[in-house]
This record gives sequence, structure tokens and C-alpha cells, in this order.
Amino acid sequence: MSSDKKRVQFRAPHRLIDRTDALAEVLGEDRTNILVTALREYLQEATHDDALTQEIAAAYYDDEITFKQLKTLVGAEEAANLRVLKQQLDADFIDEVADA
Repeated sequence: MSSDKKRVQFRAPHRLIDRTDALAEVLGEDRTNILVTALREYLQEATHDDALTQEIAAAYYDDEITFKQLKTLVGAEEAANLRVLKQQLDADFIDEVADA
């Protein structure tokens, strides 16, 4: 894991934090490690969900997210594939409009 870290602050339900603290105590870790692990696992699972991947792709095609953001979410290989598809779609649209 990178030593580059960014401080974040958020509010969460007391019960969730209490459970996190209890698990941290059992595992001999601190709350931050538990939360970072949970977030990492959630993001890993979420980006392998086909429906979510389609939403991410649609956001990229609609220029709602950048290629860099896309790459961060789905990985370099999938992002490259989606960029090629976007370029093909854009080219097809231009050809279709030109033919009209």
C-alpha cells in the first residue's frame, strides 16, 4: 500500500463505529485499519459488479467523469477498452450525422 495518505473526515452512525471499535480491539488493530480495509473491499467488489460498471461507463461516455477517474475505478485495461469503445461510438455518431 502506498505511504501517500489523505486525511478524510465523515460522520457515521454510533452503532457502526462501536462495532468497528469492537472488531479493532478483537483484532488488535486500530479503527482506521478496519475502516480502510472495509472500504477497499467494498470498492473492489463494487467495481466488479456489472450493473455498476455499466453506470461507470455511461458516466464516462457522457463526460461526467474523466479518463483518470475511470481508470481509478475500473483499472487500466478496462478503462482502455472503454476509451476505445467511446472513440468508436463518437466516430459512428459523426458518420451517422454526416450521412443524414
